[in-house]
Amino acid sequence: MSSTLTDTLQHWINNAAYSADERTGQIYNPATGEVTRTVQLASKATTEVAIAAAVEAFPKWRDTSLARRTAIMFNFRQLLAERKGELAAIITAEHGKVLDDALGEVARGLEVVELACNAPYLLKGEYSQNASTGVDVQSLRQPVGVSAIISPFNFPAMVPLWFFPVAIAAGNAVVLKPSEKDPTASIWLAQLFAEAGLPEGVLNVVHGDKESVDTLLTDSRVNSVSFVGSTPIAQYVYSTGTAHGKRVQAFGGAKNHMLVLPDADLDLAADMAVNAGFGAAGERCMAISVVVALESIADELVAKIAERAKTLRVGDGTRGCDMGPLITGEHKAKVAGYIDAGVEAGAELVIDGRSGTVDAEGEGFFLHPTMFDKVGTDMSIYTDEIFGPVLSVVRVDSFNEGIEIINSSPYGNGTAIFTNDGGAARRFEDEIQVGMVGVNVPIPVPVGYHSFGGWKASLFGDQHAYGPEGFKFFTRNKVVTKRWLDPSHGGINLGFPQND
Repeated sequence: MSSTLTDTLQHWINNAAYSADERTGQIYNPATGEVTRTVQLASKATTEVAIAAAVEAFPKWRDTSLARRTAIMFNFRQLLAERKGELAAIITAEHGKVLDDALGEVARGLEVVELACNAPYLLKGEYSQNASTGVDVQSLRQPVGVSAIISPFNFPAMVPLWFFPVAIAAGNAVVLKPSEKDPTASIWLAQLFAEAGLPEGVLNVVHGDKESVDTLLTDSRVNSVSFVGSTPIAQYVYSTGTAHGKRVQAFGGAKNHMLVLPDADLDLAADMAVNAGFGAAGERCMAISVVVALESIADELVAKIAERAKTLRVGDGTRGCDMGPLITGEHKAKVAGYIDAGVEAGAELVIDGRSGTVDAEGEGFFLHPTMFDKVGTDMSIYTDEIFGPVLSVVRVDSFNEGIEIINSSPYGNGTAIFTNDGGAARRFEDEIQVGMVGVNVPIPVPVGYHSFGGWKASLFGDQHAYGPEGFKFFTRNKVVTKRWLDPSHGGINLGFPQND
């Protein structure tokens, strides 16, 4: 798989590198600040070539038996499990997250590949015999066609793996447009899938920006679109894609709250706030960015979080550090601007992450963990998705006030409650207006056989990612009503029946 190491990263169409674009972007090592390679940015014409490859591959792949599709998926799963260290190293080199975190990302993506290996069960229809006299009714799940996947920079392997294994197992052909900031992981995965036996054209990868995205959203040959990114872009993707007749699931931004009650284990809550707030430098859509603390325990909890956060070692993800850099210099400047804004708004800056010792070579894009206390809900550090290592503490006087604050957020991606009170936890589960809820679990990302997705401005579209809903999104339901007047007869064959 050495072709992923060329100076300029090419597209992947029909199981081969494809080059036709003069425009390029730069790929950085965020830990050093150095440009490590360039990436071709697809024109409309190149994106159309990828779509055409998927269109051509789709009929044959759709008609490939479930037994054969599943065998290829098992091959892919085995290769990915064996080589996960290679993929983790690519993620760390281009995204910056530490190696352990990158390995965790691959492991969670592997869960969905394993789910896709169970496609024959998940694609089963239903059957009613003699619904009317001599009439039988059955339902079928059939692939939608060509599926476009537009994935973000923060999980360059896991998020693509949330979608394309399910889409492909269901019989679709795919065009994947990864983030141009860290695209090598997607090419690596596509090459691995080809090695596992995936036919040409079933999985194609194009790198690019708005030009390639708009082509995928408007081309009539694309039947479905899966997107993960910020809410404004998710709204654009959803409105544009649906206006052009496509099935769209667009996952947007988040502002995830963690409510801590007085009866909670405060040491556990502090540990989890640090893990969920500063892991991957806060560049997670499921990161905890707001701790909602009851006033009676707020001082103690803030002190415990600060004590732990100050011990984190920040630096190059290959050196055993706890937290790596942000993805680009521009993003670092944006997050630092929010810290400035929080100070100006009057929040209490408990930990200032704008300076500190870093274990890395060169000028990387580093910020240290930052925490504000006594944050008002009108401040930008509270209202906006910062997507960086900035944790805000909002103090409340009651459990009811905490629920009200969380439910007032325009986002509804993830939330958590820390308590030892089963009744409070049960009420929280029932009343909170958020799609994914954790009880003493700070990042409640569902396992692969459930489905991922938020509410409100965190999701545009009806179906969630992976799990049963993922298979529903990538298939269409068909109901057949039939009557046979005469029985049919087959020949004699005493051999044991086999799948093929």
